[in-house]
Amino acid sequence: MQNSTPRYSFIFLLENMNPRAVAWVRGGLEAPELSGLVKFYETPYDGVLVEAEVFGLPNINIHNSSDFYAMHIHNGTGCQDDFAQIDGHFNPLGQPHPEHAGDLIPLLGNQGYAWTAFYDKRFDIEEIIGKFVIIHARPDDFTTQPSGNPGMMIACGEIRQE
Repeated sequence: MQNSTPRYSFIFLLENMNPRAVAWVRGGLEAPELSGLVKFYETPYDGVLVEAEVFGLPNINIHNSSDFYAMHIHNGTGCQDDFAQIDGHFNPLGQPHPEHAGDLIPLLGNQGYAWTAFYDKRFDIEEIIGKFVIIHARPDDFTTQPSGNPGMMIACGEIRQE
């Protein structure tokens, strides 16, 4: 008997398909060595599979360290000038934090490296094209309004259609 769960579809997507959109994330003045790629895949379940791989997080030089970093989708016009043109979270339905469509799961950095994949039904790929993936210096507290008190923005990448 073969099990058929969404997990099998997600593994297939990650291993065999190209994402519909990507964001090349680069660090700013506070984390110039930070870089990574966030990929957005269409799924057969009316949701989006998100995969993120990030290098050079601030805890890279601390042996055996781990730390959480908030990751959100933001509105804005560009990543230049140390992210001065980045606005608030992508929140088309006006939801409180942490229910914004742009509230993503945190990254768990292990000595500067993080990898994660998750499924989200709060947005579709077309509506996030031209928005920005932001990585923050601290974890999201999932409580403080309007954005979870995640600290300064340390990395930014525009979401572009592939």
